[in-house]
Amino acid sequence: MFWPHMGGGLGWSGWIIGGLMMLLFWGGLIALVFFSVRAFSSGQKQTGNTASGETALDILKRQYAQGEIDKAEYETMRRDIET
Repeated sequence: MFWPHMGGGLGWSGWIIGGLMMLLFWGGLIALVFFSVRAFSSGQKQTGNTASGETALDILKRQYAQGEIDKAEYETMRRDIET
């Protein structure tokens, strides 16, 4: 049976619980997005190292040593990397 004069529901405690649940939901969603972006962003860009631990300059030196690029390309790319 419904008693409208009794108020029903949780009253003011329902508002508090609802507000806390909303904060928990949005905080969790923001944390999920933050940690997802952080996990999928490449740490290589921050350190300049590849997965094998080589820097861009190491790779460039190896390519020059193996004859994949000539001296002019090497010098141009080296200047670009160092700036």
